[in-house]
Amino acid sequence: MDQLKFSDQSAIVTGAGQGIGFEISRQLAAQGASVLLNDIDEKLTASAVNKIKAKGGNCIGLSGDAGDVSFIKEMVKQAVNEFGQINIVIANAGITLYADFFDYTPDAFNKVMQLNLAGSFFLAQETAKQMKKQTSGGSILFMSSVVGHQAHKNLAAYAITKAGLEMLAKNLVVELSPYNINVNAIAPGATLTERTLEDMEYTNTWSRITPLGKPATTDDIANAALFLVSTQSRHITGQSLIIDGGWTSVSPSPY
Repeated sequence: MDQLKFSDQSAIVTGAGQGIGFEISRQLAAQGASVLLNDIDEKLTASAVNKIKAKGGNCIGLSGDAGDVSFIKEMVKQAVNEFGQINIVIANAGITLYADFFDYTPDAFNKVMQLNLAGSFFLAQETAKQMKKQTSGGSILFMSSVVGHQAHKNLAAYAITKAGLEMLAKNLVVELSPYNINVNAIAPGATLTERTLEDMEYTNTWSRITPLGKPATTDDIANAALFLVSTQSRHITGQSLIIDGGWTSVSPSPY
């Protein structure tokens, strides 16, 4: 990915205090982008920003709930004030609340829908307004999941949101193409992050059932994300890219 350069570009990445979001932010900054990094956890936000700045990247942090529409508006306003424009938006923030379908509560359901779906929808809306105003176009990327394609036990609500984001990417082609804004989604499978590595069996389990023999790294996911928001992919829009080492081709359960 060395040929991808993001100088003179600015980006917003949500849910980026660690894991996939952080690696995307780190790579964007390393390749010249100015990044507004968001996470709901203030300590994670500060730590992530410091790590990127220590390597010479231009990055500012803003902690807050990426599912709150008023906060989304503030985040976009701050990015424009700081960088003068927004060229790239990656709606990475999301939550996974596992529960049996028969026991799933309205409160849990609404929390997942608000952050994963509504947060991504209104972030795209607010940033697309800015991109339209700039007249230079831009790229929006949604974070889907393999469970938007294959059933996974105890993830019915989460799966709804991920399948919905892929349909949103497809539908926004109609709305945003006239303004030279492309919009896509990536659907990671099992990925090694700080959170998943808390499960001692995670790596062994997913190595066993993934055709390529191992889970993804955050690099694997970030490499694809950077391609889809780069100038090299501006004629790709409305698409969803699965990054799962082949798991959805065979789909064995981890249980």
